[in-house]
Amino acid sequence: MYISIILRTLFMYFFIILVYRIMGKKEVGQLSIIDLIVSILIAELVAIAIEAEKSIFLSIIPISILTFTQIGISFITLKSERIRDLIDGKPTIIIKNGKLNFKEMSHLRYSLDDLVTQLRLQGVSSIERVKYAVLENNGSLSVFCEDDEYPLPLILDGVIDYKVLNDINKNYEWIKNIITKKNLELNEIFYAFYTHSKLFIITKNDLL
Repeated sequence: MYISIILRTLFMYFFIILVYRIMGKKEVGQLSIIDLIVSILIAELVAIAIEAEKSIFLSIIPISILTFTQIGISFITLKSERIRDLIDGKPTIIIKNGKLNFKEMSHLRYSLDDLVTQLRLQGVSSIERVKYAVLENNGSLSVFCEDDEYPLPLILDGVIDYKVLNDINKNYEWIKNIITKKNLELNEIFYAFYTHSKLFIITKNDLL
């Protein structure tokens, strides 16, 4: 019995290493909600495989299904902004120029206590000092104080984020003029961000 448990444990150890190599590298703190759910399910299936007396393949099959489902979802979200926003959500600005966005905090069920705790952990004692505080998809808080410049993502894979455009008090004509001057089309832009009062553009041709 003990030998069986040892062999099952070693097998699952190397099998899970292979699974996560296939799914791609991500730090624990960067896991999205879907990544976290898949990780929890895999952990439960591994525990069953080690402890149960049934065939280990009863756990390997669902783990494999989860793995390739996750790869499929990752591919789809990479190609579709709507599905990506639906599954992963979007980063949300909850502090701008020292002012709280209570509407977004309420929508996200992110309490003032949560905010103050995160600010304190990052050494920020006053909300008034915060230029931008962004609640990321994974629940972490990115804080940029008065002396920092936060790169605001304006275009992702050819799609303009009009909410961010409105936040920086710009309009479509402004961004269209910049793109035209650079002899580019919107669908040629992989990523564009606004910082230091300038728009920085990475085209699809710039990618390796």
